[in-house]
Amino acid sequence: MSCWQTIADYGLRSLGIGERLLPRSDFTLCEQVTLIGSGMIWNVYFGVVALVAGFALATLVAVGKAQANPFLRKPAEWFIFLFRGSPLFIQFFFGYFLFLSLKQAVPTFDVLSSAWAGALVVLFFNTAAYSGEIFHGALQSVPKGDQEAAEAYGITGWRKFRRITWPTMLRLAWPAYTNEAIFLFHATTLVFFTGFPAVQQRGDALYYASYFADKTFNPFVPYPILAGYFIVLTLCIIGIMGAINRRLNRHLPQARPRRPRLLPQIIR
Repeated sequence: MSCWQTIADYGLRSLGIGERLLPRSDFTLCEQVTLIGSGMIWNVYFGVVALVAGFALATLVAVGKAQANPFLRKPAEWFIFLFRGSPLFIQFFFGYFLFLSLKQAVPTFDVLSSAWAGALVVLFFNTAAYSGEIFHGALQSVPKGDQEAAEAYGITGWRKFRRITWPTMLRLAWPAYTNEAIFLFHATTLVFFTGFPAVQQRGDALYYASYFADKTFNPFVPYPILAGYFIVLTLCIIGIMGAINRRLNRHLPQARPRRPRLLPQIIR
């Protein structure tokens, strides 16, 4: 079988498209690269959706924690404490069995017992808690002078938050939030190693890497392939988040890199 045929058969295997059965013997490098790459579709899906949805909840949690009213502050504090204080692996485990119990009581919750929805909910709450703490720290660091200047111009309430406080908060929090985004994508490898089953062997990248490591008794081929995929994914995240960071700080003067002056030093 040629490599192009292998890509056609297994390129979308993690979504149930292509060959139904996984390779059983005579594993080629192309098969391992293709199947592990196919599983990366799930890792990207979990990371992107959880990050985008968690961003909105994180903002609400950060604002809630900054409030003086204990009825708003305490729920935000306990939410952050719960999901930052417990391991993500345990959250997946308890989340799956909670969704199974809900499924038995109310059949409508059947969708949450599957990985694509249930694991996504767990990741959503987890990243919202971590990001909420990052945003809260940035919110506390917004210069008071900026807010006082806005009030002097008659900008108050929601308008002040939208135009002054929130953009400044994002600029201050973005480097740390970039790290959280990277950690979130790496954490997606835990999904199919907890209670959430890989239906019909439709797993993520680590699922297929472990499959090849178990079958070949050689982890030094599939796991470096997996690491390579995540390094590329991390570079993409850094590039996207860096572009957003430059957009957020576009009004600030940018330092121009100075060209090294080697010739005068040599002459001296």
